[in-house]
Amino acid sequence: MFDDPQSPAWTPLLEAAWRARDCAHAPYSHFQVGAALLTADGAVIGGCNVENAAYPVSLCAERGALSAAVADGLRPGGLVAAVVVTDVAELTPPCGACRQALAEFASTLPVLLANRNSRSLHHLEDLLPHSFTGRHFQ
Repeated sequence: MFDDPQSPAWTPLLEAAWRARDCAHAPYSHFQVGAALLTADGAVIGGCNVENAAYPVSLCAERGALSAAVADGLRPGGLVAAVVVTDVAELTPPCGACRQALAEFASTLPVLLANRNSRSLHHLEDLLPHSFTGRHFQ
């Protein structure tokens, strides 16, 4: 279902990510990002980046969506797919911190990167090989 970047299965996530992107608070970089996550129970949860004048407290779209999903009951193993959208020419993958945060909730995860003209499908385990997660504490 999520093995083809053109699959219609991505449509609800793309729509949610673009809606979230439109709400981004990016007054400093003007780089608006939207993200959407699909959970195992079928919920689609969006997030956007929220910048702050004190840059270290800014929040990426992916972690914003993840926080909302956790508040909605997401537990490790409960993510099915993720989408990240921007309006720039080059497709933008999640930053390292977001990759690490997503890995806590999904050992394998299709991640669709998109802009207004193209899409590219990746997998979290390729974006973050040899991730460090809670399984290392067991």
